[in-house]
Amino acid sequence: MLETRAVVVRVEGKTTLVRADQGNGCGQCSGKGCGTGKLSQLFCSEPRQFQVENPINAQVGDEVIVSVVQGSVLRGITLLYGLPLFLLMVFASIGATIGEPQGHADRYAALGSAVGLAVGFVLAWLISSRQGQKHAKPYITRIGQE
Repeated sequence: MLETRAVVVRVEGKTTLVRADQGNGCGQCSGKGCGTGKLSQLFCSEPRQFQVENPINAQVGDEVIVSVVQGSVLRGITLLYGLPLFLLMVFASIGATIGEPQGHADRYAALGSAVGLAVGFVLAWLISSRQGQKHAKPYITRIGQE
């Protein structure tokens, strides 16, 4: 289970808008770490807000723990990035094979990769929209304690 701390900003029925102030890397960034936290501060200087499910009826101002099932993040990343990238390579290979006899393998490969990428994104969108509620969504598990 992946967890992060957040503060409840607004409550709307069973859903809640929370603000997560984290994003500073692993904690080594202030010292001699890799600098990933500095990069995240550069691009994510504003606290991020998310809409999550609120099964415990947390109220505005509460510090809460927001959780998501660990495998759902990997499945979402694979669907969003892996499927289009895989189809890009497959369609580029097919295009290069088709264009090779005419001496235009590079053109056909470029065209095939563009088509494969587009098909991959459309398929990823269709699959994710059909899964709908089956996807594990982030939810508030408990009130956070220091």
